[in-house]
Amino acid sequence: MLDAASPLRVKRTWKAFRYKLEAWGCRFLAKAIPRLSRQGCVGLGQLAGALAYTFDSRGRGIALSNIEAALGERLSPSERKLTVRMSYQNFAVTMLSLFWSSRITQENAHEYLEMSGFEEALHQAKEEKRGVVFVCAHQGNWEWGAVAFSLLGGWASIVAEDFKNPALTNVFVQLRGRNRHRVIPQDKSILRMLRAVLRGENAGMLGDLNLDPSGAAVVIEAFGTGKDALEMCTTRLHAVLAKRGNALLVPVLTLPLPGGRCRVMAQPPVNVESAGERLLSQRTWDVFEAFILERPDLWLWAYKHFRYNPKGATRPYPFYSKSNSGFEAMRDEKF
Repeated sequence: MLDAASPLRVKRTWKAFRYKLEAWGCRFLAKAIPRLSRQGCVGLGQLAGALAYTFDSRGRGIALSNIEAALGERLSPSERKLTVRMSYQNFAVTMLSLFWSSRITQENAHEYLEMSGFEEALHQAKEEKRGVVFVCAHQGNWEWGAVAFSLLGGWASIVAEDFKNPALTNVFVQLRGRNRHRVIPQDKSILRMLRAVLRGENAGMLGDLNLDPSGAAVVIEAFGTGKDALEMCTTRLHAVLAKRGNALLVPVLTLPLPGGRCRVMAQPPVNVESAGERLLSQRTWDVFEAFILERPDLWLWAYKHFRYNPKGATRPYPFYSKSNSGFEAMRDEKF
């Protein structure tokens, strides 16, 4: 029996209250944000992002350490700070835009979205009788990638990371599904999505999710090559689906435009011939990295992308990085 005033009981009570408060806040945003004009939504997101940058010292420290490790002398200290602040603002606008996206319909989509490459990918897949794996990164307005695809009449199985608060998961499943997409939790997602693409269906996911060393993860090189690269432990799901499901592997880039609009660009399919899963993951990341180098302010820097510091690293890693035996074993996998 727990005493009413025991620390564990107090912690559980606070956790339950916090979960209810978070769920109420999300439901409120889901109703309130679509009432704003598009300019109002963007302005609110930029303000929220600037405030988060100012007060989130932990996340800001991670972001600054990441950008210093990744871009080094490409940016001055003041430019790094500006880039990180803009990254915070982009993230806030992206999340509020997900709530706002219920305002986008087939009739008004042209006012908010520019889409390219999707019809070509779908046509190729139809001709070859294959599914398509669309892969985004935490870059630009990635949440609108699925929105754009649904407005073309397409649907896909989408992998979504579960929140610790189940009520939040339910809210975001509804938002991301848009009554068309099937949102699949990470647990056992490989098997479920593999079955889907083998049936010739489509799948969508984020390709720069950082994972613990496991069979679902792969080590790729970023912001350099060979010994001069930073190494990341990311998901290999998209590569598995492309190889074992015989699906087209299509990276998707998103570019926020003036006035709250967004350009969603499906890129040419990644060449999967004579390539293993690690090489496919690397080729997909290379597409994202080229765009990140052009617009570093649009990537989510306040995320622990480089959690593992490899032995013999010749470049400094972010302060939070640590050694890991499982990660070291994965580094020996062939490209």
